[in-house]
Amino acid sequence: MVILDFQWQIFFYFYKKFGKHKKITVMRKFIVAGNWKMNTTLPEGEALASAIQDKVNNRKFDLDKFGMIIAPPYTHLYRISQIIDGKYIKLGAQNMGWEEKGAYTGEISADMLLSVGAEYVIIGHSERRKYQKEDNDLLLKKMQLALKKGLKPIFCIGEELEQREAEEHFVVVRSQIRDVLFDLEASDMENIIIAYEPVWAIGTGKVATPEQAQEMHAFIRSLLTEKFGDQVANNATILYGGSCKPSNADGLFAQPDIDGGLIGGASLKADDFTELMEILIKHKQ
Repeated sequence: MVILDFQWQIFFYFYKKFGKHKKITVMRKFIVAGNWKMNTTLPEGEALASAIQDKVNNRKFDLDKFGMIIAPPYTHLYRISQIIDGKYIKLGAQNMGWEEKGAYTGEISADMLLSVGAEYVIIGHSERRKYQKEDNDLLLKKMQLALKKGLKPIFCIGEELEQREAEEHFVVVRSQIRDVLFDLEASDMENIIIAYEPVWAIGTGKVATPEQAQEMHAFIRSLLTEKFGDQVANNATILYGGSCKPSNADGLFAQPDIDGGLIGGASLKADDFTELMEILIKHKQ
């Protein structure tokens, strides 16, 4: 079993006990983001985006406090940018290349994403870490390029089942944050969303308990406090991802350090996706 160093254990203990009681102006945004992954043909994606937009038209929300993002496949981005309003629903991409342009067959550049209306981009999803072997060095390059170009990254982190069972989950997440986010500036954090996704819960039907998720989200916020200070940490949006759906979102979204969700399967159903937004509003209004 890997144990956090003693100094860090002391810091996290006092953060949990006293840190969140400091008088700090909190301006974080609460978000439901949908990652469609490799699902839907273009006609299916058009229909789904239209259905989500129709539902949002009937239930507007405070744009200063809440937001929705959908990340369809690359092939859908331009068409869906014409369907959604771009105000209540923002457009994101599922990945981007690490270079500005060049001989990188099959890659999609930041400029290409911007040209079709994307404002956000998912970086570091566990499926790309696993199948495309993306490591922290590569992800740092992607984060720096996205920020340079004006895209807002949704940076994904999380541990494998074996790592949690070995009680290494804090160490893993700390390394993922330290090796990428700690090389950025405090001002960059205003344009970054963090998504904690326990890998063992993604697409498996398993879900972290609200207590497990809250513990990790509080830990992530404490890491941000350590590096960037209380104001940045408390204003950071930290989403939970991993089989989150309307039937289990109540307990998750009620937690003080969970600011919404990065949604997979449930984002492919307009009713479920918009219901998740309603649940988030109920708890964070």
